[in-house]
Amino acid sequence: MTTNAARTVFLLAHTGRPAAIRSAELVVQGLLRSGLGVRVLATEAADLPLPPSVETVTDTTPKAVDGCELLIVLGGDGTLLRGAEFSRASGVPMLGVNLGRVGFLAEAERDDLDKVVDRVVTRAYQVEERMTLDVVVHSNGDIVHTDWALNEAAVQKMSPERMLEVVLEIDGRPVTGFGCDGIVCATPTGSTAYAFSAGGPVVWPEVEALLMVPISAHALFAKPLVTSPTSVLAVEVQQHTPHGVLWCDGRRTVELPAGARVEVRRGAVPVRLARLHHASFTDRLVAKFALPVSGWRGAPH
Repeated sequence: MTTNAARTVFLLAHTGRPAAIRSAELVVQGLLRSGLGVRVLATEAADLPLPPSVETVTDTTPKAVDGCELLIVLGGDGTLLRGAEFSRASGVPMLGVNLGRVGFLAEAERDDLDKVVDRVVTRAYQVEERMTLDVVVHSNGDIVHTDWALNEAAVQKMSPERMLEVVLEIDGRPVTGFGCDGIVCATPTGSTAYAFSAGGPVVWPEVEALLMVPISAHALFAKPLVTSPTSVLAVEVQQHTPHGVLWCDGRRTVELPAGARVEVRRGAVPVRLARLHHASFTDRLVAKFALPVSGWRGAPH
């Protein structure tokens, strides 16, 4: 079948995993058989058994996705977050196939590859937007760093032997201060990631809210906070405390000097995710965490 140049799918894979290499091969074969074009990064092409008709690009910036209909990502959470960087900057929807453990960002599992190809070919998918975070770091009154996150922006201590002293602020008003290992500011999407591990609440993706979750805080009041999506969250690192570090989605990091101020607000640009089916988030939560639901009878009819 002749390749349909009007429809191109970008493929991003964790080529360090044999399962990802085999999955990539199956997806590429299925898309090409159906007449779709496939594009991959040249750095990954060397590790993948690809036919000559697959387009390779040397540009590793989000411009590499220009003109593509969809971004298919094969891998675990780290690879999916890498794909989110491409998706957010380009506006191209991302469809994740989970090859890792939990994979809340993924829409399909390894056993669903045939279904993934079929749904992409027939355009039987929907696109939803997920809230992001915009992050600004101030030091001595100057903006010294800007960033973004899909899951969370985490302010953490850099030195394992000393706590990070912080003051929390919401909408321009101080809330509380304490010593801690860190603070996680998260989206609903990120509520099942780092914020969950720190003891935060699970928030359904369609809820518009921002989360602030302390990590190992030494304080009587150190509860997770859920605010309006229009709120501005701030974490101020105290002047007398050791340096901290800011992590965005566990991928991008910058050192925070004493006295630094980290402001977090709803991101101006969302991440677009492709969805293949209409399974509820409740069902996804039960499946991902293998929650016990035996004995459930449901509402009376």
